[in-house]
Amino acid sequence: MATAPEQTVLPPETRAFYCGALHALAESGVPFLVGGAYAFARYTGIERHTKDFDIFVRERDRDRVLETLAGHGCETDLSFPHWLAKARCGEDFIDVIFSSGNGVAVVDDEWFDHAVDGEVFDLPVKLVPAEEMIFSKAFIQERERYDGADVAHLLRASGRDLDWGRLLRRFGPYWRVLFQHLIAFGFVYPSERDTIPAWVMRECLRRTAAEVERPPKQTMVCRGTLISRQQYLVDVDCWGYEDARLNPRVAMTEDDIESWTEAIKDDGAH
Repeated sequence: MATAPEQTVLPPETRAFYCGALHALAESGVPFLVGGAYAFARYTGIERHTKDFDIFVRERDRDRVLETLAGHGCETDLSFPHWLAKARCGEDFIDVIFSSGNGVAVVDDEWFDHAVDGEVFDLPVKLVPAEEMIFSKAFIQERERYDGADVAHLLRASGRDLDWGRLLRRFGPYWRVLFQHLIAFGFVYPSERDTIPAWVMRECLRRTAAEVERPPKQTMVCRGTLISRQQYLVDVDCWGYEDARLNPRVAMTEDDIESWTEAIKDDGAH
């Protein structure tokens, strides 16, 4: 398995914490999926050891997961009620994810229906499907973090085996976000453009051509807030655009948006 140049050795105490938490969760019987760096390594061969560990759960199972981790000695908190909780043990922590920061990539039954068998720290686990990993990463386009390279590496590794029908359905009306990554993939890997099925590219081009023939929407909506919580605030705060995160399709309220925006300064975003 190839490893990235930045790979570092995971400290023994961190490994022990993650292993213990995985054992506790497995014994609890609460369904969860491993994502983040560990699932990414399974699909791409790129290993990145970090001081956080991502598990994905359905919102209805979130509190049971937090109770299990608290019983394992973790301090837990619901960091952002619309998508993220955390369980901490010293300097290490586990992210308990049940949606996405933009409220679009809600963890639902399909994540579990299509989960992949894997091993983490020699323990059998279920991994987030590649399709759902692409779906959630595609919207991360902040100034301080852009996951486009991750999406490209996932497409390179798994593109020929993906359930493209499901992936397109996942994006729904936000299919242009997927299309932009597919266009970029052809630029990054010109010798491997055929990794993306021709019918997928034709379908995206057909949709683009159909939009060109229709007049633009009359309502001023900014969807930029779905890909960056910071860079399009001027549009909704000053220029009169509606915030797409308040669309009924998106699982965010005004309070969620306020707390998510307020946290920008804590994350060092500029």
